[in-house]
Amino acid sequence: MYLGIRVFFAVITILGVAWFFVFNAFVHEIKPIAREVMEEVMVDAAHLLAELATDDLVAGRIADGAFAAHVKNYRARQVDANIWGVGKDTLDFHVLVTDARGVVQFDSAGKAQGQDFSAWRDIKLTLAGEYGARATREVQDASGTAVYYVAAPIRHNGALVGVLSVSKDAGTVLPFIERAEQTITRSGLWMLFWTLLIGVLVTLWTVYEVRRLARYAADVEAGKRVPLPHVRGELGKLAQAMASMRDRLEGQAYVERYVTALTHELKSPLAAIRASGELLNEPLPDADRTRFAGHVVAQSERMQHTVEQLLELTRLEQTQALASRVSQAVMPLVISVVALAMARADAAKVRLTLTPGDDALLAVIDRELIDLALSNLIDNAIAFSSIGGAVEVNVVAEADFVVMNVQDEGPGVLDAVLGKLGQRFVSTPRPNGEPKSSGLGLAIVAQIVTLHEGTFTLANNARGALAVVRLRRS
Repeated sequence: MYLGIRVFFAVITILGVAWFFVFNAFVHEIKPIAREVMEEVMVDAAHLLAELATDDLVAGRIADGAFAAHVKNYRARQVDANIWGVGKDTLDFHVLVTDARGVVQFDSAGKAQGQDFSAWRDIKLTLAGEYGARATREVQDASGTAVYYVAAPIRHNGALVGVLSVSKDAGTVLPFIERAEQTITRSGLWMLFWTLLIGVLVTLWTVYEVRRLARYAADVEAGKRVPLPHVRGELGKLAQAMASMRDRLEGQAYVERYVTALTHELKSPLAAIRASGELLNEPLPDADRTRFAGHVVAQSERMQHTVEQLLELTRLEQTQALASRVSQAVMPLVISVVALAMARADAAKVRLTLTPGDDALLAVIDRELIDLALSNLIDNAIAFSSIGGAVEVNVVAEADFVVMNVQDEGPGVLDAVLGKLGQRFVSTPRPNGEPKSSGLGLAIVAQIVTLHEGTFTLANNARGALAVVRLRRS
């Protein structure tokens, strides 16, 4: 499983569990809190009404006195209240008054008068001098709501003379409870949304730098020369360790490849020099001595050229980025390189031509390196052209690129080798019968173009081989 998915599920699980318990606690606490608040208000109401009912109960006119009239008027009142968005159009207190034995003397609903309520918990506890309250489901089904009763003692001259019980149907507060639940549910859904969003953001934040390191490792494995990404914290230390390990491994492998390649490339000229030197120690005609001495000089020059190119290639391979690139016209540079190559083309009996191009084409380049790359391409095209053939150079614009083309009229490149050209010491036999070159020239071209973030391709066509360098325009 990907690291991002693991982190995402871990964050979502932690936040989801926290959200569930908080949301669940809120929802399950709404109804108990509503009951507790309602009971607290009813306690105040019961004690207030008990005081108001005392005189009429002691005087024996509780059923038809002033208190009863006021309660009746209370129940007849019209009310239209908007309580924080919830409408209320009824008054819901129900009042019972009993004597000291628990027998109902007054019932605001007119139903229980004369009945013995001494066994009911609210009346019983109050008569016993304790706090009396109860909840009774009036309709015995799942949809019926409970009716809450709170009783208060009626005292006269310190003696308990009766009990007043106030009741209220819990259904009257259901709209408030439902509104609170809806509000909390909406808030919970928003919380869930933000939980998911935070989970995604935390995952992206956590995985982003890990993926940067993974891309860096993949680019290094692919042989790309990329800078070490800037990463913070422990991952930054890991990145530094990766870079250090890469430098060590690449350095060791590079030295091994360098020594092996150089040894292989110098083997032939050294053997030729040794053979010529041994022959020069023998008595020889002047003509042969001159010829063998020329072999020694030629092979020495070949070794020197190979070492110089290899050193240049090594320098380029160790360069991470170019510091001296500036925006400049490409065409004047190409004209200069072609002019310098004319003498080499004439010596090889190859016609070198340049198609005029747009002097306004600009690219961000290191002039010295592009000069070297184009010189190597032209020299390579001349070397692989037949006597009397032609090498054509042109510069054109292509979308966001400046394109330099070098076309020869040679035999082309073998398909088996074509994809490998540009690698160190990969080359093909020349058409004039001369031995293969080191292949370092094209390797240098490839490295220079890579440092310029361009592309270099070599392909066969009907005329011969076409080398193409694309540099980004400025």
